[in-house]
Amino acid sequence: MKDSSKGIGGESSPKGPAKVRKVTTRSLVEMKRRGERITALTAYDHPTAQLLDEAGVDVILAGDSAAMVVQGLDTTVTVTMEEMLYHSKLVARGAERALVVGDLPFMSYQVNRDEALRNSGRMVKEAGVEAVKLEGGEKLCATIARIVDAGIPVMGHLGLTPQSIHRFGTYQVRARSKEEADEVRRDALALADAGVFGIVLEKVPAELATEVAQSVKVPVIGIGAGPGCDGQILVSHDMLGIYTKFKPRFVRRYAELGNQMLNAFSNYVQDVRSGDFPSEDESY
Repeated sequence: MKDSSKGIGGESSPKGPAKVRKVTTRSLVEMKRRGERITALTAYDHPTAQLLDEAGVDVILAGDSAAMVVQGLDTTVTVTMEEMLYHSKLVARGAERALVVGDLPFMSYQVNRDEALRNSGRMVKEAGVEAVKLEGGEKLCATIARIVDAGIPVMGHLGLTPQSIHRFGTYQVRARSKEEADEVRRDALALADAGVFGIVLEKVPAELATEVAQSVKVPVIGIGAGPGCDGQILVSHDMLGIYTKFKPRFVRRYAELGNQMLNAFSNYVQDVRSGDFPSEDESY
């Protein structure tokens, strides 16, 4: 018979179900050690964050992908620090169990270490996130160490780094060449040494991603990097079928909400124009 006094995580209490354990940077590292897969998705608003949290998502990223899937822009480059603070604040309010990570936008951490630390601090203090994410490898390790030393957890991001799209010129798979693959390997080790609690590895060959995940003690969260990573992340608007401008190969559509929303809006327009809505029952 199932013990109804046990809550998530197996802890029991004579007064009823135990409170759900909060996901922390430490518990993510422990999940990797135990071989438990880590789940992560993006959110940009309070209701979505609440639903992700209720579904059991481990990490919610208030991503700079908001520039594309919310603001309708072509890249993540132009989203501002103030805009990311706004989105991150909404997400942080909606999550109780999940670890909330705020994306540091382009040019909020590249200028110098002091500015990087200041903006990271704003993310934690003003938006209420529990960690920040930034893109880049060895060259940013001193900056990462400075932020971590101040008590702010940092998540790294390697492989395809969208904030560098103008340098890459394309969203194609990265690290196919030996030189670039070796760079990813070095960068991952350097980030781990600098103190990151995890690394997002985007759009690299699956074999390389598996090797990187096995080479570092911190979790490696893949996106378009195959099944050998310690966890996976997707942009929620992609996997829900809301953002349909393009569909990367690595995105699995778990719903087609864009079509459902369009049908609902169209039916509403038709009902209003025909006089069917509001009905007598829907009126006072």
